[in-house]
Amino acid sequence: MKATHFVLSLILLSCSTLAFGQSPAQKSFDQIKSLAGTWEGTVTTSPAAAGYQGKHLQVKLRVTSSGNAVMHEMNVPGEPDDPITMLYMNGNRLFLRHYCDAGNRPRMVAQASPDGKTITFNFVDVSGSKRYGYMDHVVFTTIDASHHTEDWTFLEPGNHPTRAHFELHRVQ
Repeated sequence: MKATHFVLSLILLSCSTLAFGQSPAQKSFDQIKSLAGTWEGTVTTSPAAAGYQGKHLQVKLRVTSSGNAVMHEMNVPGEPDDPITMLYMNGNRLFLRHYCDAGNRPRMVAQASPDGKTITFNFVDVSGSKRYGYMDHVVFTTIDASHHTEDWTFLEPGNHPTRAHFELHRVQ
């Protein structure tokens, strides 16, 4: 009987170590997963971009691949682009790969804030041409279960940044 209690104690200790030993990247990935659903809001750009400034925006986040990836799709009604972004773990790091309408695929790695509500993705590299520019920086900030913001920085040729800020609320 004592052996059974000992083995059971070891199993429980192992499980609690795994739960409490979660890496910051895994916690960030779980935070991103909690955003799964449909979101709507407005976009503000700096400098002001006529095609986007103040427009309505829809963002869909979907957990896919048996929980191993999150697909992020954004759409501005009336605009032809429909970029897709994939978020995924690779070892102990959280990555973002953006499939941009500029024809390239920048990759970024996450850094979580101490409070766990803000996840900043910093540029690592880009596949494809940078001729028309590329996405360089992304920040997700969770406000509560029904609100989050996203900040996307696009580097235009000559390294001129255009920033887009999304104020989003959950609709589904």
